[in-house]
Amino acid sequence: MCETLDMPKSTYYQSLHKTESNRDRERREFTEKIIQIHEDSKKRYGAPKIHEILVKQGHKISINRVQRLMKKAGIQSIIVKKFRSTPSKEKVEERENILKRDFTTTAINQKWVGDITYIHTLRDGWCYLASVLDLHSRKVIGYSFGRSMTTELVEKALENAYVTQKPNDGVIFHSDLGSQYTSDAFAEKIQDYKMTHSFSHKGSPYDNACIESFHAILKKEEVNHVQYLDFNAARVELFKYIEGWYNRKRIHGSINYLTPQEMEDLALHQAA
Repeated sequence: MCETLDMPKSTYYQSLHKTESNRDRERREFTEKIIQIHEDSKKRYGAPKIHEILVKQGHKISINRVQRLMKKAGIQSIIVKKFRSTPSKEKVEERENILKRDFTTTAINQKWVGDITYIHTLRDGWCYLASVLDLHSRKVIGYSFGRSMTTELVEKALENAYVTQKPNDGVIFHSDLGSQYTSDAFAEKIQDYKMTHSFSHKGSPYDNACIESFHAILKKEEVNHVQYLDFNAARVELFKYIEGWYNRKRIHGSINYLTPQEMEDLALHQAA
């Protein structure tokens, strides 16, 4: 072939040992790092969060380049449409909305929000997760998982948050108008903890947008990708997600790409 093409044999053999260019090496190394970050997040992170982690690691790279490398490598964040329940037709009495969609805070344990979401299992059918979120750190500070959507479920979630955080008096706790949250028993729990209860307006999920957002993320990143065998299997995996991933490893754009635990630690340090 070399004789036919009038090409020196040395040129042919040299082509077999082509040296990787600096640009190609950099592209390969960045792609490897992107794949590793993506896998560490269980494919939950998209370009913005991957870019933020690379920058924190000291790499100089634009988000546009991260997007291009991800596209070329066939990498994308997992996105699954969440389950949407049918709005309840139950008549409810409007109560005072103290929060009024003001989700701003200056420290932890000022404003907490709570809600319930549905988790399906193969053997035990629908189960229910009640969560409590601190609006400053965006940390899930308390939760309770049960087979029934009862007042005791939301009481336990609030109790767990109270015992963990040990807040001063005057915390505003915001929820929707579900019967569990408007019950006399829950009102007594709020009074015992010297909290102020704020309620969303009827049919206004945006009044409690932050906890709605957490449950949507939970469904998108975890629940919609698996089939839980039973209540106990779901309980274990939810613990792993909330305590092992969401609170301590998942960075949030709304809190300067810190994790909720980092945000809480920073607030405690500033208060000391």
